[in-house]
Amino acid sequence: MDIKKLQALVVDALEDVKAQEINVYDTSHLTSLFDRIAIASGTSNRQTKALAASVRDKVKEAGGTIISIEGEDTGEWVLVDLGDMIVHIMQPAIRAYYRLEEIWGEKEVKLGAAKRTSKRTASEPIDAEAKPKKTAGRHLAASQTTVEDAPAKPARKPSTRSAAAKTDGAAPAKRKPAAKKAVGKTIKVAATKSAVSSAKKAAAKRAPAKAKA
Repeated sequence: MDIKKLQALVVDALEDVKAQEINVYDTSHLTSLFDRIAIASGTSNRQTKALAASVRDKVKEAGGTIISIEGEDTGEWVLVDLGDMIVHIMQPAIRAYYRLEEIWGEKEVKLGAAKRTSKRTASEPIDAEAKPKKTAGRHLAASQTTVEDAPAKPARKPSTRSAAAKTDGAAPAKRKPAAKKAVGKTIKVAATKSAVSSAKKAAAKRAPAKAKA
């Protein structure tokens, strides 16, 4: 029998007789002897026996195999061996003393998932795996994930002037007006001595010519 269907049957059988603190654990990674362990509490010897009987009857009706049942004589701790699954039905004091959850409780199976498995139609094969139904919510979730995972555009960096103004709390400095072009001035340079002497000689030559005229 499929392990998911088996655990669903066990949970339903325990709930039918009002078992308390039902827990199911996945033990496939810890041992090869069985894949699941169920632990439940009964408040009296009579209830623990009734819980074991409910599990036995429900599994048999579904075509499962009952390997053995132990502890029915006292009723303090009744163990139902279903092959791939072991069911421990204990009174609260015994359960608190042995603390089986600390040994086998590394991977707890959600009871909600076990209940959903039990609602399969009778026409469905026992060993067939249920295919997840498509829902519109998955597409919406996928689109939301895509939008959220998209990298945001980097914000523009502020200019150096505005950043400095924000940092110092002062207004940005005004631009200095462009420098005016210097207007050229004519500067008279004194003539050299050689130039002066040559000029005098030329003037002396012209002077006699004028006198003759």
